[in-house]
Amino acid sequence: MTTISADSLPQLAFYRYMIGSVGPRPIAFASTISADGHVNLSPFSFFNVVGSNPPMLMFVPNLNRHGHKKHSLLNVEEVPEVVINVVSHRMVEQMSLASAEYDRHVNEFVKAGFTEVPSDRVRPPRVAESPAAFECVVRQLIPTGDSPGAGTIVLAEVLTAHFHDDIFGENGLIDPHKIDLVGRMGADWYCRANGDALFEVARPKVGIGYDGLPTAVRNSRILTGNDLGKLGSYEVVPTPDEIREYGQTEAIRALRDEAQNGCQYLPDLLHHRAHQLLQQQQVREAWLTLLQ
Repeated sequence: MTTISADSLPQLAFYRYMIGSVGPRPIAFASTISADGHVNLSPFSFFNVVGSNPPMLMFVPNLNRHGHKKHSLLNVEEVPEVVINVVSHRMVEQMSLASAEYDRHVNEFVKAGFTEVPSDRVRPPRVAESPAAFECVVRQLIPTGDSPGAGTIVLAEVLTAHFHDDIFGENGLIDPHKIDLVGRMGADWYCRANGDALFEVARPKVGIGYDGLPTAVRNSRILTGNDLGKLGSYEVVPTPDEIREYGQTEAIRALRDEAQNGCQYLPDLLHHRAHQLLQQQQVREAWLTLLQ
């Protein structure tokens, strides 16, 4: 384990450790407008949802290496409105182009090839290519410092949202495979929230808990932390009758035969089998296997 005090390194060096380990971070592609009508479009990966009643989003422009404010921050100080557009994989290279340090009154919509769409309730336009866009009013600006790298938290309340029709699933909710979002990692790295990168974790119930697992299960050299989490979320330990009945199944008899033939230690075989069952989300069967 490497331990580093934040004040032992230059700001930029410690920043690289932070952004390399805190991620993937969603990207706010923020469109703003100055008091004299000049539009700016810039991405920020210090971004997230921070409330739903009222619906609130947050993004953080940092002071640049010279200690100067980003153009997006200057704009929301003059016109406290912003459209936060999300970034899908098919637009990530254009989004990156918009992050270049153009002069303040250069329109990144033009430089990066995006289409301006007039907003309904705020002055900055939204990005037509973005699969979701949130028209917001800025409620609060919270500076965190005044040196290079210091941020200003922009708290923005969502007034209206726009969604492409093709990102919805049959259940009427946004399908993560269809919206195809990207996230920011460290250095020049991004990740794509699609394909094998997507997986589901069931919402936990008040179950047995990790502390309720048998000692041999908790200390298993085969079961993973994810396996133990699934086992701990199970609500009721199987009864002795259920355990005996399951012990007569073909799968368990085959494991006992294998152990008797000297191929492998039975508890290891049971743990390997339980690990496979847990990967298939068969938690009850995994419990019954482990309790043989």
